[in-house]
Amino acid sequence: MTDKAVSKPLIVAQQVNKIFTNGCQALKDVSLTICEGEVVVIIGPSGSGKSTFLRTLNQLETISSGTICIDGIDLADKRTNINKLREEVGMVFQSFNLFPHKTALGNVMLAPMKVLGQSKGQALESARNLLYRVGLHDRMDHYPSRLSGGQQQRVAIARSLAMKPKVLLFDEPTSALDPEMVGEVLDVMKELAQEGMTMVVVTHEMGFAREVADRLVFMEEGELILEETPERFFNSSHPRLQRFLGQVL
Repeated sequence: MTDKAVSKPLIVAQQVNKIFTNGCQALKDVSLTICEGEVVVIIGPSGSGKSTFLRTLNQLETISSGTICIDGIDLADKRTNINKLREEVGMVFQSFNLFPHKTALGNVMLAPMKVLGQSKGQALESARNLLYRVGLHDRMDHYPSRLSGGQQQRVAIARSLAMKPKVLLFDEPTSALDPEMVGEVLDVMKELAQEGMTMVVVTHEMGFAREVADRLVFMEEGELILEETPERFFNSSHPRLQRFLGQVL
């Protein structure tokens, strides 16, 4: 965890509920404020609503009630340009979702050219810098099939960064990786945190959470049970948190 000055709220979720069409309530009155430059890690058992909540932050899931504002913009406002919002709220998934017919460089260049209107020269320079930043300067011309899982996930992070987002969402970014590849992805995420990127991370990597998070959030059965600094979080006597940590630590 790094010492950071208090900054303005970037994400404000208030009493967010999500009920799926089958009647399952995935989120129950979840309220959370995340400030610019903060790293917030969300943990909890499978089915606790972690990923659903993350997906509501860029409208991959719509909410049933409550409000979510990103940098002062209400997602539910019909005037809100959701495509523009998604440029500013990047997301890195469990699966890498790279285009198999494009090289690492091509994958990172595509969205800035198509969405941001960058010239090929601008996109190329940016993509090269970003791939260098994530440690893939020697893999730029490789296709995804020739990259390891860890390398593909680093390309996916570079692709998200190419859109110059205000916040990056990570949905269990290491869960699909072999154990020996987890560290290389977490190292990139640690560097982003040190550089001041606002990050919301759903993960089971407790070492990363303890080291990098400014705050940890524990969710269970769709509810936000606890949010604390890492030191207070891991020393909490909350029975539901203790039960969960006893299973994963």
